Amino acid sequence: MKHIFTTLCLLLTFIVSSFAQETKSSDSIYHIQDSVFIPTKSGIDILATIVRKQTNTQPLPVVLFYTTYYQGEGDSFFAKLSADRDYVGIVAYARGIRTDINHYSPYENEQTDIYDIIDWISKQEWCNGNVGMYGGSYTGFSQWATVKNIHPALKTIVPQVAVMPGYDTPMENNVQMNLGLYWPNDNIYKEEPIRRSLPFEWFNNGIAWKKLDSLVGYKNEIFQNWLQHPSYDNYWQSLVPTPKEYAKINIPVLTTTGYYDGSQIGAIQYFKLHNKYNKNTNHYFVIGPYDHWGAQRKPAKNLMGYEIDSVANINMMDLAYQWLDYILKGKPKPELLKDKVNYQVMGTNEWRHSPSLQTMNNDTIRLYLDNKTLTIQKPKKKRFEKQSVDFKDRESQNNYYTPEIIFDTLDASNGLVFTSKPFEKDFSINGSFTGNLFATINNKDMDVSLALYELMPNGKYFFLTRYVGRASYAKNNTKRQLLQSDIKESIPFDNTRFVSKKISKGSRLVILLNINKHPFEIINYGSGKPVSDETIKDAVEPLQIKWHNESYIEIPIWKN
Repeated sequence: MKHIFTTLCLLLTFIVSSFAQETKSSDSIYHIQDSVFIPTKSGIDILATIVRKQTNTQPLPVVLFYTTYYQGEGDSFFAKLSADRDYVGIVAYARGIRTDINHYSPYENEQTDIYDIIDWISKQEWCNGNVGMYGGSYTGFSQWATVKNIHPALKTIVPQVAVMPGYDTPMENNVQMNLGLYWPNDNIYKEEPIRRSLPFEWFNNGIAWKKLDSLVGYKNEIFQNWLQHPSYDNYWQSLVPTPKEYAKINIPVLTTTGYYDGSQIGAIQYFKLHNKYNKNTNHYFVIGPYDHWGAQRKPAKNLMGYEIDSVANINMMDLAYQWLDYILKGKPKPELLKDKVNYQVMGTNEWRHSPSLQTMNNDTIRLYLDNKTLTIQKPKKKRFEKQSVDFKDRESQNNYYTPEIIFDTLDASNGLVFTSKPFEKDFSINGSFTGNLFATINNKDMDVSLALYELMPNGKYFFLTRYVGRASYAKNNTKRQLLQSDIKESIPFDNTRFVSKKISKGSRLVILLNINKHPFEIINYGSGKPVSDETIKDAVEPLQIKWHNESYIEIPIWKN
């Protein structure tokens, strides 16, 4: 676990230093306006950097990169990229960033502020009246926020690895992550970096999740505000388009994400909802073997030990600009976009293309969790597997995490492993697995973890995808419904991560079923109290679970 956390920290350092290295080119070819103040109707100015090539004297289309981060002079990299491609490049910062941080409220002001930014841009002499946006993560979210009310000058957006607040960050399926503490501290407030041992300190002493910031030594207002919204309530929903607003989003959109992108379920949800409420969308979707970084910039050829197929080695930033050129300059559509859904099937060295998510598959496999096996046949005899989780025991952890995608041994901790028979023919998994768990517990709640693997003929495990979710929100993520002790309960799930991979003849599928108990996500002790209030004192007795063999998973596949 510590290895994984350290790796993430090193990755962030690498990303920032990479920006610095890539921006060492001579500035003499550019006309650079730094620290430009853009007025908004709120009365709070937005700080921006504007870059054009010296040789471009005529009005041009504008590419806006809106960000909540400030990393120094290297930020102009994004504006220079656009200028190099004969756009006016603009980097604009979220309200309060580089000005007065007291004005900053993550996710809450993008809808109105970006509208005002685009309005100001459209009236400048160097703008030809056409604006496009691109960028990833928070920047991806910001694009979906601004299309709640589309400015006429905004012609396209390219949301890459777009987070959906309250849906995939700072919680996923209502399970909070400590990202909610680290992110504002390290990236926004620029306080002394939180020591990386803090999650383990919290885990070992068993204090309430809401007191996590007390271990840092000061109250983190952003972290505390988010904890007030454990449901996917109106606070979160108001930050992204409503059904009526999705119906009015008629500008072209290109979404990119990856199978191992932490924001994947949010990125896909935007695509699903846009197509659900607008039947005439011009929205293209690209997904492949990428992490959060690779799906917005240049993918790693070796992704956590997995050598990606050569055809997957596509620079996503180049793809974004090809799309912008297509929409804003009338150039050809990017060659990769042969249909609305474009996905790379791992292990085939092929991209496949489909008009929708629903047409990616021609069959579904239902597998029941019975007697440590995944069986196609529904069990005739009812039985269950027992699991006991002692939350007071801090010598052990329950988790699915692995620093590699391919590995020799499956660490089951005290979870349960279910394995299928070898498959007699090749097929491809395309999409997100779903299912329904049936469980009887002695508590009122639990946080469930499911990880799906391919056990390959060579005996190695290939990590495919996972699900984590709170049982009390399984039927409705907006309203908590506690479980009844000692009563068999249904726990449906469908908000899992998307993956596409060839499953070879002779391979087996493996499910690791577990309960969350590790340092990087909140611990649900099952008392029924607000989970962020619970402490190790609420672990009166070990959680006792009966996993009934009616439980099943459904996997969307393509059979040749």
